[in-house]
Amino acid sequence: FPAFLAAGAGIELRRGPSVDEDPVAAWQVHAESVQAVLDDPETEHRKLTNQHIGVVPLPAAIDRFYTSDVFMHTWDLARATGQNDRLDADFCAELLAGMEGMEEVLRSSGQYGPRVEVPADADTQTRLLGFIGRNPFWRG
Repeated sequence: FPAFLAAGAGIELRRGPSVDEDPVAAWQVHAESVQAVLDDPETEHRKLTNQHIGVVPLPAAIDRFYTSDVFMHTWDLARATGQNDRLDADFCAELLAGMEGMEEVLRSSGQYGPRVEVPADADTQTRLLGFIGRNPFWRG
C-alpha cells in the first residue's frame, strides 16, 4: 500500500521499524500513517492515478483497495493462527461482485494469484477466497 499511495498520489507514509524487527510496532506506525492521510482535510480533494484503474478520488481509492486488502488478509492471519476466520458475509458478497467484473485487471496487476476452484454451491466467503487465489480449505 505505501508504494500504491506514493506512485498514485505522491503520498509517502511514515515508516516504522521493519516487520521482521517488530511486526506490532511496524503495523502501528503504518496504521497511524494511513489514519493521518484519512484525517487530513485535503485528502477529500486529492486524486490517485493508477494504470489499472485510472484516476480515482483518493478517499475512494483507499476505501476500495486498502480496506478490502486488510479485510481479506484477516482471513490469512486468522487461518494461520487457528483463530475464527469467518468474515462478514455481506462485505464478502460486495467485494466479490465488484471484483468479478474486473478480474482481468486484477490478475494482470500481479496482486492476485490464479483462481482456486471451489464447489458451485460454496458460501460467499469461500467463493471470494477462491477468487483471490486462496485455498479456502487450507489448514495452518
